[in-house]
Amino acid sequence: MGIFSRYAEEVPCTVEVSHRFESLHAHVKFNNGAVVHPGDEVLVHGKPILAAYGELIIEDRQATITRASALERMWTRMTGDFGFMELCEFSFSDEVTL
Repeated sequence: MGIFSRYAEEVPCTVEVSHRFESLHAHVKFNNGAVVHPGDEVLVHGKPILAAYGELIIEDRQATITRASALERMWTRMTGDFGFMELCEFSFSDEVTL
């Protein structure tokens, strides 16, 4: 793997989509133990999974993991905290808004 090169790998995965009162989530587990690193992209193949209220759907699928180059990975690690801090911008006040 070079500093500018990217590559893709096909991996089997299990997709779990829950639309229940106690849990609203969508998770992907790679069945071969693959790990996603900063800058990597994941594309799960197949039609979208639409769970109705109260449903939990689990399906086996294929996914493509496009691995970031070494330079992209380093850039993502250096700048990732800035994106996270945008999510953390909040304030508290005693004013009531309607």
